[in-house]
Amino acid sequence: MGSNDTVFAGEGGANLQADLRHQISTVLTDRADAITADTVAIFPFSGIDALAADYCRHIAQILLQLLAIAVRDGRLDPHSGFVTDLHRMILERVLPMERLFTLAYFAERKALDELALDESIGAVSELWPLVAQFVRRGSFDLLGAYAAHAQREPAEAAVIDRLTTLHTRVMLEAVMAKEVERAGRFGYPIALILFDIDNLSAINQDYGYGVGDRILERLGILMRQYFRHHDWVARHSEDSIAVLLTRTDASNVNELTERVRATVEERMGFTDHRTDRRVTVTVSAAVVNVEVAVGDVIDPDRMLREAEAALERAKKKGKNRVEYVDNFSARRHGAADPELS
Repeated sequence: MGSNDTVFAGEGGANLQADLRHQISTVLTDRADAITADTVAIFPFSGIDALAADYCRHIAQILLQLLAIAVRDGRLDPHSGFVTDLHRMILERVLPMERLFTLAYFAERKALDELALDESIGAVSELWPLVAQFVRRGSFDLLGAYAAHAQREPAEAAVIDRLTTLHTRVMLEAVMAKEVERAGRFGYPIALILFDIDNLSAINQDYGYGVGDRILERLGILMRQYFRHHDWVARHSEDSIAVLLTRTDASNVNELTERVRATVEERMGFTDHRTDRRVTVTVSAAVVNVEVAVGDVIDPDRMLREAEAALERAKKKGKNRVEYVDNFSARRHGAADPELS
């Protein structure tokens, strides 16, 4: 058990965590102007779809306020006034989700940079790993609360898939672009899993689309039970689901994927009431694990293509199996992309 685990274990640990959360939130609030200015300074708000600097500054201010609340409370109410304000501003300019994620990521980075300078909880303190964890978790909670709020708006259907209630592929691609950059910046492993329901088209044809939809809905529920709060689970296509995991050992990813595959086979079948015959439901899966060193560059599109190709191999080898990509490697900063060599 590490020193921080010891400090926060046992009676009184919850109060100590609450005090630390409050301290982090106070620093973020007190230094909001500097953090916001630095965030907007590095945000690429100019270009083809140019955004006014004042507009970006206002969005960044709301994001920072939400981050401070998420860290302080350990959760964020998707119906809060700040979330509503954020949604209203996004609809004003039809801000793409990818741009919002970029701005939120920069706000998180600059918040951590500012906190690192604090004498009591900064980068040289024993509490820093926990401080950084609270901020990153708060950033995920912020985006999750916004997604939950936006789910109620038909115009934001690109954020949440209505059937599975998971994120959509648009959301996943925006997240992947930021997460692979973060992995290369800090040098930690990242993994992508694709699950594809076997024979879903045949199930829809034989038993009706209502049955297929029910399977997808149940699979979405199962995925939320198996993966961590900060993992990104999204509907990748009509019959497949993707999971993006960070800071997870490859052996754990592989084991978890196999457990999901086995659980689907065991629990997600259904009975054909016309014949009383049990119909088994299975998934094929693909896993791409990437070991990352500081400064590595990961191409998220290539990562996704490798997973899709591995999933196709799993289908051709008989389905209801997991295929692993063992030779995917990040490239060093400045090196040529291996696909172009």
